[in-house]
Amino acid sequence: MKKHQESHTGSLLASWFNFKFRLLAGGVTVGLLSGAAVVLYRYSLETALSAAHSVYSFERTHVWLIPLWFIVLILGGWVTGLLVKKHPMIAGSGIPQVKGVLKGKLEMNWWRVFLAKFAGGTLSIGAGLSLGREGPSIQIGASIAQGFSKVLGKMKTEENFLITCGASAGLAAAFNAPIAGVIFALEELHSSFSPFIMMSALAASLAADFVSKEFFGLGPIFHFTGLGAVPLSQYAHLLGLGAVVGCMGIGFNGALYKFQNLYRRLPVRQEFKPVLPFLLAGLLGLVMPRVLGGGNDLVNELMSGHFTITALFILLAVKFFFTLLSFGSSAPGGIFLPMLVLGSISGGLYTQIVNGLAGYPALETGRFLILAMAGYLTASVKAPITGIILITEMTGSFTSLLSTGIVCLTAYTVAEIFRSRPVYEVLLERITSRGAAAEPEAPAGKSVMEIPVHPGSSLDGLRIKEFSWPPHCLIVSIRRGELELIPGGEARLQGGDYLVILTDHRYASDIRDRLTDAASDCSAV
Repeated sequence: MKKHQESHTGSLLASWFNFKFRLLAGGVTVGLLSGAAVVLYRYSLETALSAAHSVYSFERTHVWLIPLWFIVLILGGWVTGLLVKKHPMIAGSGIPQVKGVLKGKLEMNWWRVFLAKFAGGTLSIGAGLSLGREGPSIQIGASIAQGFSKVLGKMKTEENFLITCGASAGLAAAFNAPIAGVIFALEELHSSFSPFIMMSALAASLAADFVSKEFFGLGPIFHFTGLGAVPLSQYAHLLGLGAVVGCMGIGFNGALYKFQNLYRRLPVRQEFKPVLPFLLAGLLGLVMPRVLGGGNDLVNELMSGHFTITALFILLAVKFFFTLLSFGSSAPGGIFLPMLVLGSISGGLYTQIVNGLAGYPALETGRFLILAMAGYLTASVKAPITGIILITEMTGSFTSLLSTGIVCLTAYTVAEIFRSRPVYEVLLERITSRGAAAEPEAPAGKSVMEIPVHPGSSLDGLRIKEFSWPPHCLIVSIRRGELELIPGGEARLQGGDYLVILTDHRYASDIRDRLTDAASDCSAV
């Protein structure tokens, strides 16, 4: 047994230093497979939601159909609840679950998650719930990647890299945004820069984006035309807009957690909880169909600037409440796209109020609408680079990069001042704390991980022998730029180094958490 473990360890280390090109090929393959799966999912959502809108239009002239449709919605909500009850990993967005899998805190059965998430997401978003396709697309992509790894018998370390590739491909295919898919993997899923992740995720995202554009066309998600850069004379308003959407993003996070708590206290079994937002979707489909689904068509409508302040306030309130009610029920669906819509409505309100106070159209609605989307997302997720790149790719406009960056930086600063935590980080803690998906029983074998040393952290400037390292971990090498250093007790760590750590699977999650904290804690600075 010991000889077998030594052989496995040697094989693992040898592959770690020589698998860049294999990982690149795996990323392309995963991108094509995940892209195809997400394209099918996206097509199913659009077909189902279009059919629902047709039903609502028909109901306005054929009232007798309304009771029958509400019965269908009740059944749809019940089936969705049953799926969530049987497969807790498909509840909600799916992004926290993917993060949990990568951190070793959650376990995912790839084919069950794929089928249940596909079916549950199609039912929920297709019925009109205010949920986005990006979260399910990311989890579907990750599940396809995990299945690919399992079928080919990949080692756990390589499997995690490929799961990251699948998640990146899912976002790229969902929004036609390949670069945002890569940045999302680096900034949100891993919270660090790694050449391995960047290279493989980029390959997967580009492959998935190719598949998506082959099916849906080359155009961006939002159809904005004729928008120029924000004049320098209006840059003071960027700070004001960033502060406003920053506060609103923080408020959205807090309200989201409260609605989750409210649903948990309801004396109703899990399979019946999604019925409430399904019924509300039926009502809103008759009186305010604009708020159904993710809402990207609503963003295109807002570009016209023909909405009054009163209409925008009503839209904001209804969309906000409907999103919280939909997501809080644990129905499969994301919050990325609804947050972008809420941000766009907020941007429209900001321009309407400023223009009303000025007495003339001082600000152009379209420009500030785009900026508000990026700022709102940044304040909630606390991933500013992802917000900037995602909005740029979704709009196809590169003229507002500077102004978008200012709004996102302001919104991020507001979130930091109020010590608001990233929404997906909190959601992951809630999943693991309530035992919705217990921590997996670690498989036998070894795992290799990369830990980036941040400048100013506890490890920066320390000799290896001066730090109390967790048991059951071995520092295999130190990557410093293009150099690969063999570690010794006298070796001094520097900010920007990458520690390559070898450990057993059973200790990997705890060691990753402890070393990541030590390598990123800059409180002493």
